[in-house]
Amino acid sequence: MSRKKWTSLDKPPLSEPVLEVIQDMNFELMTPVQTATIPLLLARKDVSAEAVTGSGKTLAFIVPLLEILQRRHRETPWLPKEIGAIVISPTRELAIQISEVLETFLQHQKLSFLKQKLVVGGNSIEDDIKTLISDGPHILVCTPGRLEDLFQRKGNLNLAARVKSLEFLVLDEADRLLDLGFKATINNILAYLPRQRRTGLFSATQTTEVTDLIRAGLRNPVLVAVKEKSTINTPIRLQNFYKILEADEKFIALLHFLKSPKANNCKVMVFFPTCACVEYWSEVMPQFLKQRVVLGIHGKMKNKRKNIIERFRKEDKAVLLCTDVLARGLDVPEIDWVVQWDPPSNAASFVHRVGRTARQENEGNALVFLLPNEDAYITFLKINQKVELSPLDDGDCSRNELKPTLNKLHKLQAADKGIYDKAVRAFVSHIQAYSKHECNAILRLKDMDLGKAATGYGLLQMPRMPELKTLKADNFIGPTFDVDISKLTYKNIQKEQARLEKIKTYEETGQWPGKKKHKKATESWEQTKKAKMDSKSKKELRKAKKQRKKADEAANGPKAKKRKSQYTQEDLDELANDIRLFKKLKKNKISEEDFNKEMGIDDE
Repeated sequence: MSRKKWTSLDKPPLSEPVLEVIQDMNFELMTPVQTATIPLLLARKDVSAEAVTGSGKTLAFIVPLLEILQRRHRETPWLPKEIGAIVISPTRELAIQISEVLETFLQHQKLSFLKQKLVVGGNSIEDDIKTLISDGPHILVCTPGRLEDLFQRKGNLNLAARVKSLEFLVLDEADRLLDLGFKATINNILAYLPRQRRTGLFSATQTTEVTDLIRAGLRNPVLVAVKEKSTINTPIRLQNFYKILEADEKFIALLHFLKSPKANNCKVMVFFPTCACVEYWSEVMPQFLKQRVVLGIHGKMKNKRKNIIERFRKEDKAVLLCTDVLARGLDVPEIDWVVQWDPPSNAASFVHRVGRTARQENEGNALVFLLPNEDAYITFLKINQKVELSPLDDGDCSRNELKPTLNKLHKLQAADKGIYDKAVRAFVSHIQAYSKHECNAILRLKDMDLGKAATGYGLLQMPRMPELKTLKADNFIGPTFDVDISKLTYKNIQKEQARLEKIKTYEETGQWPGKKKHKKATESWEQTKKAKMDSKSKKELRKAKKQRKKADEAANGPKAKKRKSQYTQEDLDELANDIRLFKKLKKNKISEEDFNKEMGIDDE
């Protein structure tokens, strides 16, 4: 698709203040997704747009949003209790980013009559309610869970009444919204919104779930698919590389790469498979990279995430260790490299991860570490995602670096039991995540040497794991000095005090606090999680049923109270289907991930 100037839009033309802000941003030409979608939205069409990550989707909906709200304001001025537009995003990081771009426009004098409010989890909902009442914003940028909560709150706010004049709804990264289990939440929100509205749905991939959402939320939508090039799914200016190495070499290879001329003066993101991995490596890696800022962020963090991202943006040579919580939406144009410790759990996530670089026509690079038995992943990715990987030439990291690196890791753990605990959790969670790879025909746990993998984490000893009974773990390298794990101490004073109290109790009673007398046989992580699911499933079934009831009441109004046993055949069918799913889960006929998707459970 040919590139056009923003001033070329003439049916209708963009308003003067919007064009002035775009000019200040130094965006002379529209990206293909902007060229395709903005005229349709301005013509009051519902649009479903599929475009690769980093293609300029944010301006593709912010510009028409502002034009639509201005148009309505000229006819009938917006009142403080009227909300004219809602933007729903899957994560608070992306919502914050959208809000910042939107604020750039609203600072223009001629657009200052419009007010926005960022509504995301992690903040006090009572504070959000007070601000919504006092400030009267016309635009909400939000995450789905918090928005649903606000709709369901009773009191002075009455958000359902404020959205009766809604002109424009945006569902950004719709595929990610559904991946995170927000299908029921989105449907509940849609039930509160007026049908006479425009809707823009933006996603990087079109899945069956996205198609279902299009049917539910859009009226006669125009479907737009924008590809930069028919043969690839990643940005044109992105170079993808791979490096094959042994499991015990990954950390020294990462250090070697970060110190190499290719990445030494660059901003780098490193993706790890689990939150525990990020916790551990962000603790120890600064000891090896003292000249650089090393940050860590994952989905279990709450209020800290915003500050960490802001610092990452400001630091020129920062290294950000993260999970897939940042695989979508994060826009930091200066990111030079994206590194992946492991191939992600599914092939589509590979595209989203590497899309954090090479954004807005900048150049970028990505690197994935592969084990010798994982080389077939290169071909798999080419076929499945049309992504070409090339070998990285950054010089081989010598195995001579392994012993001194391990020695330093061993000493760090021996000096602080807190670090040792994090190392064990990181390793165990990594193995558990690896066993769930989508392409497990290529990435098989039985082909991994657990001894080498544990060595790569610098563990003081192999942890107790059911997998060690059947899988290879011959090549573990422990510390060169004597260490008694039972006598490791915490540097954290409170944790150490708690440990000493437990030891005292054990010496007095012969029973370790919190442990049952009859020790349960060791079971795998998967079995433990299934047992927890058994106890949680009834609660989740009740929760899903309650959500459906609230959505029905929002759409059709509250029903008069009837006798307790008055259920429709549809209710009985839905409940029977939920019970069937639960039985399949217990019999291992479906995976936990499929169960969560069917039930609309957010398991992040």
